[in-house]
Amino acid sequence: MNEESFNISMRKFLKMVGVSSQNEIEKAVARAIEENRVMGNEVLPARMTLEIAGLEMKVDFKGEIRLE
Repeated sequence: MNEESFNISMRKFLKMVGVSSQNEIEKAVARAIEENRVMGNEVLPARMTLEIAGLEMKVDFKGEIRLE
């Protein structure tokens, strides 16, 4: 295994996931506020699953998104 290549590809993947996830969350929150499904001051439970089939790995991460 090439450690440098591995670390670079892992960082690229995590950056893509982070940026894309943030964009999707922002759009979903804006849509929910516009549709009056949330007021804009909620604390929303959040969960994300990381799965890598070739490693037989599946990990859940739990947290919260605070709108205020």
